[in-house]
Amino acid sequence: MSSEHSPPGPAVPASSRPAIPRSIWVLGFVSLLMDVSSELIHSLLPVFMVTVVGASALTIGLIEGVAESTALIVKVFSGVLSDWWGKRKPLAVFGYGLGALSKPLFAIATTAGTVLAARFIDRIGKGIRGAPRDALIADLAPPAVRGAAFGLRQSLDTVGAFLGPLLAIVLMLAWANDFGAVFWVAAIPGFLAVALLFMGVKEPDPPAGARRGNPVTLANLRRMSRPYWWVVGIGAAFTMARFSEAFLVLRALQGGVAAAYTPLVLIAMNVFYSASAYPFGKLSDRVRRTPLLASGMALLIAANLVLAWSEHWTWVGLGVALWGLHMGATQGLLATMVADTAPVELRGTAYGFFNLLSGVAMLLASGIAGLLWDQLGAPATFLASAGFAALALVGVGLRGRQRSSGSS
Repeated sequence: MSSEHSPPGPAVPASSRPAIPRSIWVLGFVSLLMDVSSELIHSLLPVFMVTVVGASALTIGLIEGVAESTALIVKVFSGVLSDWWGKRKPLAVFGYGLGALSKPLFAIATTAGTVLAARFIDRIGKGIRGAPRDALIADLAPPAVRGAAFGLRQSLDTVGAFLGPLLAIVLMLAWANDFGAVFWVAAIPGFLAVALLFMGVKEPDPPAGARRGNPVTLANLRRMSRPYWWVVGIGAAFTMARFSEAFLVLRALQGGVAAAYTPLVLIAMNVFYSASAYPFGKLSDRVRRTPLLASGMALLIAANLVLAWSEHWTWVGLGVALWGLHMGATQGLLATMVADTAPVELRGTAYGFFNLLSGVAMLLASGIAGLLWDQLGAPATFLASAGFAALALVGVGLRGRQRSSGSS
């Protein structure tokens, strides 16, 4: 049975499992600081664009789709470069640095074009750092705690993702909805993240006898296993169902939530995301991973059905909680499955291709979501997402049945 469906290697008693390395903890806190910086802005951005810039839902969807898909697509190039160069940390530092430098642009933005430029630079930075950082975690983490390591990084990242919106609410109330002043504050944790990464993470030496060269060759692509390409395909299909969280904020705004309190949506989502990511990661080291992935897809279907049902704050709150749980169940798990199924010296490239296809899917998903919202209303957007998630769940179920038949 391939490692995509079960933990790698024999079961290891909990008492003898190795500790998660210090550098992975540091990478987690780097992610926490950068997410405070980013989410302080992003939690207010949909409201800022609607109330100040005057953008439509389609415009917001396209900006979010271009921004997020850019980040995912750039990862393929940074991942390949990290394998060719044999170094991950310098690319991660550069990517986090670009993210920090983009924050002042949001503070001076008065048009949708400036917001797009700022989001574009910010997400290029995210794209540059993403694949090398994930490959660095895979390099650092012992196989017996790999799921827990990715879950820990994701959990700390998500703590920042709810601290940022919480800080946004406090500052918006204190400064009478002065978006520009609040956006300036976001630069501080961004630059702190870069400093912590530079000083606190030690990159491991490459494996003895490792060869460096062009990772994108036909021979190397053939070395990528069928289970790896299955993970890539199912990850892209899943991304089609998971449009930008900006639409969660807009749903709350429809329900009458005041602009200053709309970041509560992302706070709530990320509380559930953060609380569940590490437990799901630890669980994935002990049980079959495919059923966990299927459960995450089922949670997304439930979230979308609830959000389509009503804009009342109780239903929106339940939908947001389910959305956060599905993120906790799936995001670290997919990263772990890539590490399980890709050759060690091609991990950066593997994460790059995984995110390339997910990036294309994200662009399509956010554009479709914005178009449906404008033309047919919010329920159509969430029902479409539920439909895409159901198709992805069918794909996981069929794969599981094939594996069961093959092993019987």
